[in-house]
Amino acid sequence: MAGDKLRIICGPTAAGKSSIALELAEEDNAAIVSADSRQIYCYFNIGTAKPTREECARATHYGVDVVEPEERYSAARWATEAEEWIESAAEVDKTPMIVGGTGLYIKALVEPLFDAPEVDPVQRARLEGELEGKSLQVLRDWCRSLDPSRAHLGRAQVVRAIETAILTGFRISDLHAAHKAASSLLTGSHPIYLVVDPGPSLASRIENRVAAMLNAGWAEEVRDLIDKVPADAPAWKASGYQAIRDHVEGRCDLSTARQRVIIETRQYAKRQRTWFRHQLPPSAVTYVNPEDSSSRAVVREWWERAE
Repeated sequence: MAGDKLRIICGPTAAGKSSIALELAEEDNAAIVSADSRQIYCYFNIGTAKPTREECARATHYGVDVVEPEERYSAARWATEAEEWIESAAEVDKTPMIVGGTGLYIKALVEPLFDAPEVDPVQRARLEGELEGKSLQVLRDWCRSLDPSRAHLGRAQVVRAIETAILTGFRISDLHAAHKAASSLLTGSHPIYLVVDPGPSLASRIENRVAAMLNAGWAEEVRDLIDKVPADAPAWKASGYQAIRDHVEGRCDLSTARQRVIIETRQYAKRQRTWFRHQLPPSAVTYVNPEDSSSRAVVREWWERAE
């Protein structure tokens, strides 16, 4: 789809992305490509806010229930498969739109990931040990001297930037820049972003969503998953699942688990907001508050920009 505008709906968790996407899918014969690193795993349904059967009947979904819980799944793999899903949607005359909150997935699709230089595992382990006890501020100060454009990122990304610069002599930012010319189905496409964010009311929306998940049987889902999914499976890392598992296995009461999930989800949403604020090109971004009376008009105008 070189030369086309790729529609991407993103934003923090519980913001209302799915509702907007479903309406657009029905009104404009579109297909939803999920960019959610939690929804790719089979069986983990309620706690990942996976689309329901009714929602899947309303719109074609790709990127849901892709792999078994024990499998490791990367952003690069998602991007490769997303290109195939985009083609599949086009083949049945549906307009593809990317919908989700996993920023790295989205970036991997529109800006293909580079192959990082190999590093000596012994040296890396030694360096990780030295960095482990450092505060984020100290790490960012180091990163400013090694790879300045990445010093504002989160701890894991800053550590990786430091490790790459010290152990390979290359800056991650330079490697990204050099890789932008990599061939891809989407090379030459022009992504436009609809960032869905209800502002201060997101906190209460998260609380309401957690309550709805628990009412829908999240604890029962986790109880069933414990019997068939190994404890070290990557799927268990989905936000909130460990807290609910601790409740199911008797390590905390339901009220404590619920509060842990709310806090974890709010922290995750904060990281998402920061990522989208810093990583998306401002000229290609439209913001919408789904609770504003003008939201439908904003969404419609954004959609038609790509036509």
